[in-house]
Amino acid sequence: MTPKLHHINLSTDKVEEMDTFYREVLGLARETEDVPALRMDEEVYAGDVTFLTDGDVHLHIARKDVEAGFRTGQLVNPVLEGHVAYRVDDIEAFKAQLEANGVPYSNWDDSAVAGWHQVYFYDPEGNVIEVHERRI
Repeated sequence: MTPKLHHINLSTDKVEEMDTFYREVLGLARETEDVPALRMDEEVYAGDVTFLTDGDVHLHIARKDVEAGFRTGQLVNPVLEGHVAYRVDDIEAFKAQLEANGVPYSNWDDSAVAGWHQVYFYDPEGNVIEVHERRI
């Protein structure tokens, strides 16, 4: 099972300005097909997000939320500094792979995005990685 790069998430306080920049300067388009169904739950994450694509990989521009991890009780906060995300076909097998390698992770399940089971963990330099399975 090889995860496939799905999106890069940038966290910012300037969602609209960043959206305009990436669309006008880099020519990215709004993603309309594979857009996550955000739950917009104030207890999890209810920030503004825009979804762009180059036709292959997505760019998610999300409102920075320094307290999302505290509110959810999760160790890894994916909207503090942003993250890189990969998609897999079997999240349970991937979680077993993390455990076999001694990599701790935060299991967000589908608490933030309906139909996406998400886990987050750190690489050796502290960069946040998301791996998710789309279950829609």
